[in-house]
Amino acid sequence: MNIQILQLIEGAQAATGLAVVIDVFRAFSLEPYLFDRGAEKIIAVGSKERAYELKEQNPDYVLCGERKGVILPGFDCGNSPWQTSTMDLRGKTVVHTTSAGTQGLVNAYNADEILTGSLVNSRAIARYILREKPENVSLVCMGLRGLSEAAEDTLCGRYIKGILENEELDMEKELQALREDETSKRFFDPKYADVFPEQDWHMSCDYDRFDFVLHARKLDDDCFEITREFI
Repeated sequence: MNIQILQLIEGAQAATGLAVVIDVFRAFSLEPYLFDRGAEKIIAVGSKERAYELKEQNPDYVLCGERKGVILPGFDCGNSPWQTSTMDLRGKTVVHTTSAGTQGLVNAYNADEILTGSLVNSRAIARYILREKPENVSLVCMGLRGLSEAAEDTLCGRYIKGILENEELDMEKELQALREDETSKRFFDPKYADVFPEQDWHMSCDYDRFDFVLHARKLDDDCFEITREFI
């Protein structure tokens, strides 16, 4: 098995085989929580325009997403696991668009198969990969808006790779270091609490919380159906 850790939009475009598109803070940490709260379906889209269009066609859909971390105008919620924790999503379809994660899905056009990736279900992802035994695995770290590397996404890629190669990381030590990284500090700064609540950091770093993977099935060039498979 050939395992690559790739970075950013360029990494998504270079991904082959089974691609795991990673966005820990916060897109692909949020999606497992949405399913856990009862969401029936998630539709991930690259453009906000597509999200608005889907809402217009389907008024019962829930719009969830951000640009530069901030909730988009007219959306029902942003990209925060914590701030969506009180929402009743039973039986709902959620349309999700973000600055990094969903852009990775759109750009992973050379991959044979796509999973979303985060720390909250990393071990399930590794189990799925070991079961399927793909020749090529591309672990795509989307970073900040797909333009600059982020420590949390690289950590997730390293963690999955370590499990696959039977060389597991000391995650408690890794998370202590991650907390001091610049991308983590905003979650602990009160002036950013409305957009980046501290609880999001803890929920996104609750590694191996969920025992399922999320498949991203392409519907068209800008639209993916996200489905859950327990592993």
